[in-house]
Amino acid sequence: MSEQCNHDCSSCSSDCAERDPKSFLEELNPYSSVKKVIGVVSGKGGVGKSLVTSLLAEAVNKAGYKTAILDADITGPSIPKIFGINEKVAGNDMGIVPAVTSDGIKMISINLLLENTEDPVVWRGPIIAGAVKQFWSEVVWDEVDYMFVDMPPGTGDVPLTVFQSLPVDGIVVVASPQELVEMIVGKAVNMAGMMNIPVLGIVENMSYFVCPNCNEKHFIFGNSHVDDLASKFGIDTVSKIPIDPKLAKLCDEGKISEYKNEHLKEIVEKIEALTK
Repeated sequence: MSEQCNHDCSSCSSDCAERDPKSFLEELNPYSSVKKVIGVVSGKGGVGKSLVTSLLAEAVNKAGYKTAILDADITGPSIPKIFGINEKVAGNDMGIVPAVTSDGIKMISINLLLENTEDPVVWRGPIIAGAVKQFWSEVVWDEVDYMFVDMPPGTGDVPLTVFQSLPVDGIVVVASPQELVEMIVGKAVNMAGMMNIPVLGIVENMSYFVCPNCNEKHFIFGNSHVDDLASKFGIDTVSKIPIDPKLAKLCDEGKISEYKNEHLKEIVEKIEALTK
């Protein structure tokens, strides 16, 4: 502890051992109410975090909970496209009003603020991290039971900002079947451990393909290692999502709400247990 310490962590930039972790938390918009925050993470890109975020939000929403998505992948936003949201968000005296899907899921994404959705976001890390904080503090999240945060890959500025600035209740790790997944999952799980955030489950995306002719499973990217990984890292809930052309087509058309999803049932139950 510094000799000049005034015991007010909120106004101090020192990173001392006695610093209260809660002092990093960003204040929620005063007109908002968010009960639980779930981060969706991975150690690398291209594994389907946005897909899993969307499927989880849809499943929890269909279970009767008021659900929201905060798209923290500022440089690679895809959540609005998956849900078919094209209109821009606007603000009022209370703050930014989020977009709402056809079945009532609230969402915010940088693509809902850009004039052209194909414009690149060429920002440095601190500015991107600041935008994520604004999505939490300046958007009017009215009566949200579960907020899912779609994070960018890796363990850099934005995941750290989310873990420190938002009251994250747990994370879901997304992986793919390749051999190098052990290192990737390990980085995400170990970062969560450093921040004292529980891992609710692991999702293996693109796990297998079911042939429409013979109805047999084919492991396109190799045999699954996810169960062994889960055991190694002490994760007791595993879900596997197959390669499904129907799901890909619905995402391209912005109609993910029409997908009948049973693959994430165990993780959804784990998430629901947070409020019981």
